[in-house]
Amino acid sequence: MPIVEVTHDPHLPTDRIRDLAAALPQAVSVAVECPEELYDGVLRAGDVEVRFRPRGAHDSGGLEVVVEVRSKWFASRAETRQERCERLCDDVVEAAGTASVGVYLSLPVAAWAQGE
Repeated sequence: MPIVEVTHDPHLPTDRIRDLAAALPQAVSVAVECPEELYDGVLRAGDVEVRFRPRGAHDSGGLEVVVEVRSKWFASRAETRQERCERLCDDVVEAAGTASVGVYLSLPVAAWAQGE
């Protein structure tokens, strides 16, 4: 289950944020799909956790949108992480309507548990 943190320019129009929020769960799921965690095209509760926040007055950075994705490390993901990150960046650029985007894909050794 990827956890996604999105930091955006506080002046980014609401409709762009809404479009990004609608596109991210699917785009992230495709970006991190691997043989160990197959994605069947149907998102269920707990499949992707996305959190948004505007950049604060004391935050630094000049990009309009920064997306950080954390998903469990698997060798098959790690082998192609740069390509996965670039594809996701393209999807974010399209959904957000701006090229001022950064995407960070982190694949830590981790575990996930979820209640029903």
